Amino acid sequence: QVQLVESGGGSVQAGGSLRLSCAASEGTVGTYTMGWFRQAPGKEREFVAGVSWTGVNTDYAESVKGRFTISRDNRKNTVYLQMNSLKPEDTAVYCCAVGPRFRSGIVTETTEYRSWGQGTQVTVSS
Repeated sequence: QVQLVESGGGSVQAGGSLRLSCAASEGTVGTYTMGWFRQAPGKEREFVAGVSWTGVNTDYAESVKGRFTISRDNRKNTVYLQMNSLKPEDTAVYCCAVGPRFRSGIVTETTEYRSWGQGTQVTVSS
């Protein structure tokens, strides 16, 4: 079992960039799909991006394609989310979570993930 801690959030102007990190402070995540999710006030948690255990396969929500990039460094037991061209609608608490083990395809359902981190706040102003 793993414990995840997110960092890197903050406040930026529209068009700016942020790089989020998700580190496993307990256990390892090198054999699992990892995902980033976000939740804005009054809205449901939604899938943002996912990466397979090998780092080869990725998937993104349509709203962030071309702007966000998910990656991982299994040596550091860490997953990243590079966010460029940020928009006000990207404002949310961003969380990472652990998905299925030894899978090449990316699942997007919240129910397929576990070991949720506490999240990091991202605020984008216009």
